[in-house]
Amino acid sequence: MVNVQPIKGVQGQADERLRETDNPSSQVALFGPDQPLRLDCGVDLTPFQIAYQTYGTLNADRSNAILVCHALTGDQHAANVHPVTGKSGWWETLLGPGRALDTDRYFIICSNVIGGCMGSTGPSSTNPATGKPWGLDFPIITIPDMVRAQAMLIDRLGIDTLFSVVGGSMGGMQVLQWCVAYPKRVFSALPIACSTRHSAQNIAFHELGRQAVMADPDWRQGRYFDYGTHPHRGLGVARMAAHITYLSDAALHRKFGRRMQDRDLPTFSFDADFQVESYLRHQGSSFVERFDANSYLYLTRAMDYFDIAADHNGVLAQAFRGTGTRFCVVSFTSDWLFPTSESRATVHALNAGGARVSFAEIETDRGHDAFLLDVPEFLEIAHAFLQSAAAARGLPQAGN
Repeated sequence: MVNVQPIKGVQGQADERLRETDNPSSQVALFGPDQPLRLDCGVDLTPFQIAYQTYGTLNADRSNAILVCHALTGDQHAANVHPVTGKSGWWETLLGPGRALDTDRYFIICSNVIGGCMGSTGPSSTNPATGKPWGLDFPIITIPDMVRAQAMLIDRLGIDTLFSVVGGSMGGMQVLQWCVAYPKRVFSALPIACSTRHSAQNIAFHELGRQAVMADPDWRQGRYFDYGTHPHRGLGVARMAAHITYLSDAALHRKFGRRMQDRDLPTFSFDADFQVESYLRHQGSSFVERFDANSYLYLTRAMDYFDIAADHNGVLAQAFRGTGTRFCVVSFTSDWLFPTSESRATVHALNAGGARVSFAEIETDRGHDAFLLDVPEFLEIAHAFLQSAAAARGLPQAGN
């Protein structure tokens, strides 16, 4: 196994991450025994909490709310400084004053998913029955479970209908599930770089990552908190493998090629001779600062189980039949994790279901992660779609 060492300061950041698990640096909605979350596995999760951030102002008739759904390794800190890493928000290219997710115009909500590790109840949270972290006693969760929890949060905020639900990758799965589960509560939807079900290849990559975590001796059968350890090596390797799937061959070649890292000649060892090796090792090491290993297992499993058609007799179009939601489906030419063919299948199902749908395939060599980056065509399309939807919704035009 590759020895992924934590970078300097990781222990202090790990302590901060643990503090964020139960007492996050964000708003929290608490749900007591009288409001259990019914999970697909048949368990009632209670009590539980959802950590969330908001940006902008909710208007008087509560018609300008947008729910942003984060991807696998994201969290609620979409456009603010992250309390653990100190880094900027993960979607500041899209979210902020004057941007597509315009905080001068819309009320943006972003919550940490159930099963996460930044304040929403998950395997690293304290189990009230034991006073210790849940670990693997936490029930298996699904994408529909995440969405049901989000719907409870939206109810708590007093919002009946969301102007839009927006997200990429696992966030895009949540967007599509929202439209299937609550079609009358979603006016518009922007699912990006995602699919209505996880492919066999993607399940295989996730299993590779899970096995890397579980093979780490410090994982301790998921009880690492009890032993004061953390499977940072296994989680780092899982992140390295996953990160490769978020990129493209062209992007890796353009950024790194076969260039050496701080040397002119190979060391004839297993050190990080190449820049791309050093980059991946850094990705693995920095990831373990802020993410819980068990959450990684649970969230990847939730993505694996996702299959909208399975609940509609295997016919995807039936899931969207009669929906009044306006859709804009976006894919990227170099995304081989969620290729354009899967987005097209979603569009065909939406068309068959009678939905209002537009589709954009954006040419870029930046791979799956393009939705998180400064890709002008994507930002323009997202902005135009939301502008059009806002006009149809009767929201005031920008600047008014």
